[in-house]
Amino acid sequence: MWDFDKFGDNIAVITESGDKISYSMLGEYCSALTGSISRRCLVFNLCKNELGSLVGYAGFLNAGIIPLMLKSDLDEGLLQDLIQRYKPDYIYVPANMIERFASYKAVYENLGYALLKTGFENVYPLNDDLALLLTTSGSTGSPKLVRQSYRNIEANTASIVQFLGLTASERVITTLPMNYTYGISIINTHLAVGATIILTDKALMQKEFWLQMKDFEATSFGGVPYTFEMLNRLRFERMNLPALRYVTQAGGKLSTALHEKFAKWAEGAGKKFVVMYGQTEATARMSYLPAEKALEKCGSIGITVPGGRFSLVAEDGREVATADTQGELVFYGDNVTLGYAECGEDLIKGDERNGRLETGDIAKFDNEGFYYIVGRKKRFLKIWGNRINLDETERLLNTEFSGCDFACAGVDDKMAVFITNESFKDKVLSYLTEMLKFHATAFKICFIDTIPRNESGKVLYKELPEGV
Repeated sequence: MWDFDKFGDNIAVITESGDKISYSMLGEYCSALTGSISRRCLVFNLCKNELGSLVGYAGFLNAGIIPLMLKSDLDEGLLQDLIQRYKPDYIYVPANMIERFASYKAVYENLGYALLKTGFENVYPLNDDLALLLTTSGSTGSPKLVRQSYRNIEANTASIVQFLGLTASERVITTLPMNYTYGISIINTHLAVGATIILTDKALMQKEFWLQMKDFEATSFGGVPYTFEMLNRLRFERMNLPALRYVTQAGGKLSTALHEKFAKWAEGAGKKFVVMYGQTEATARMSYLPAEKALEKCGSIGITVPGGRFSLVAEDGREVATADTQGELVFYGDNVTLGYAECGEDLIKGDERNGRLETGDIAKFDNEGFYYIVGRKKRFLKIWGNRINLDETERLLNTEFSGCDFACAGVDDKMAVFITNESFKDKVLSYLTEMLKFHATAFKICFIDTIPRNESGKVLYKELPEGV
């Protein structure tokens, strides 16, 4: 996947403590880790934005070992369910988590991470093209995984490098987790050009993040809509960041007001503001709005990435050929992933999509061919850039709580959870914040007498109260 020797003494990583890791050194760390694994297999990488985690990700991919990227604080029950479903040969975890896996044997430890042998031995055969597994919803720990191939990653990496014009002179600072498709794509693209990744687990609201950004002279960062809400509160436009060259946004639709505000800031400050659109099922990016169009095409997801193509499909199945006409957005490209896995037996499956992805988003294009998302066909929200399946959340709630009926709805960054037992309000809110790892402000718990359902028992979401 990457030839680290090619970039030799280039700085690959700067850690929070200021340590600088060259590409040659990164390659050595990767080889030392994967030398403990004798054959191609499945590994769970419980990741943080730390050097040990990055070495795991890059080392596994380079050695043909398949990582499933999971956040390190994933709920224990959800993690155990995934282990039983997929039976990985190894789990790669922060060293302070070793005691949680007392039945597993530590076979390698370095950089604050440990490789643990589970006792499973290639239980499920693996497709030769399979490179990487990511969850469709990084917060609920859904057992449905996206199967990405080496070709998918290479194609999307090349297209992003091309439209962003990335070079070895870049220094990106991490603002997104490695288990998230947007976050991992930033790592992929910067490793591909010999650039520097400033690894930090600090949040935007922490003073340490901004000190690192200035001290290490970050040239870019990426954010989801919630990121830009935080930046707006921090009066980001007043900050003096001379090294910063550009900012990217994806992970959901940014409000028109914030899009316009940051586009104007970029224009006035001599920076670039690039809005992008993507899904895990397309490896990462499907479209981008060129920086020079950020103001003129405010609210647009732009044009397709190099090598990709969009089409719109109307309800009658015909392709939309006229501007300002809505249809489901379909993407074609080498970065369209192989398909899903819902259990270990699915890991042998080949390419089920053949380069075509029905996004589930309703869109239109203007007279100049720039696309705009106008709605969604499927039941999911994006909360602070994380895609949350509403049906999956309902399933978790119904499993956890008896004596109450649930329905989940809402808009991006605000999930409305309807319950039929008012005494459960505090318990439900506490459960959701703990399980999904979002602040309580992401949820609104709403009491109603009954959940509206049709004769077959399906929830009538359109009959739920509006404006709650």
